[in-house]
Amino acid sequence: MPKIAAILSAYDDLIENNTRRIKILEEMAQALYREWFVHFRFPGHEKVKMVPSPMGPIPSGWRADKLKEHVELAYGKALKAEDRHAGPFPVYGSSGVVGNHSEMLINGPGVIVGRKGNVGSVHWSDESFYPIDTVYYVQTDLPLFYVFFNLQTQNFINNDAAVPGLNRNQAYSLSFLLPPTTVLTAFNAFCKPLFGRLRSLRAANSILRRTRDLLLPKLVSGAIDVANLDIRT
Repeated sequence: MPKIAAILSAYDDLIENNTRRIKILEEMAQALYREWFVHFRFPGHEKVKMVPSPMGPIPSGWRADKLKEHVELAYGKALKAEDRHAGPFPVYGSSGVVGNHSEMLINGPGVIVGRKGNVGSVHWSDESFYPIDTVYYVQTDLPLFYVFFNLQTQNFINNDAAVPGLNRNQAYSLSFLLPPTTVLTAFNAFCKPLFGRLRSLRAANSILRRTRDLLLPKLVSGAIDVANLDIRT
């Protein structure tokens, strides 16, 4: 039994290590967003003067627009659990991934915003996905990484209906800061490899969990004999 515990513990340690690395990478991206687009300490900021705007002082050449001018919150499509067929595409609800399906609705990557339930929750999908009717999915011509982090800072509110949900008209009226293309391109260039690394770490954790869960019953039942393996316990 100690050897079995040691094997399973090794898997858990790898998963935990990857999870810590994921958290660090996510915090790095969030910190850079705040540094550039909240504190305005972007590359070359020393040479750019601040000017008044409806959002307060912003760098010259930046625009204080409305969300509706750059982002469309498109409705997801109903897909009951019993109508889903096992497949490679994640199904997104307002709490995140709620299952998988054999068909996708939206080509990835994409951004999902909670409409009912976890109102205003913001999720990123690296792959093509199926957003159900409790969420919106984002359509925009802007770099998606910037929009993803911007939406996380927005003050989304419930409507006053009997069934609470994200008030899309209120969302569209929110302020939206539009930096110059050069700044957005630089931020996109930073995020792209970082998100690629996040994708790899999450995929590795998924494989590790599946492998561990497959091993467990075989180890306990003795189908896999570890008695003669040189394992520190």
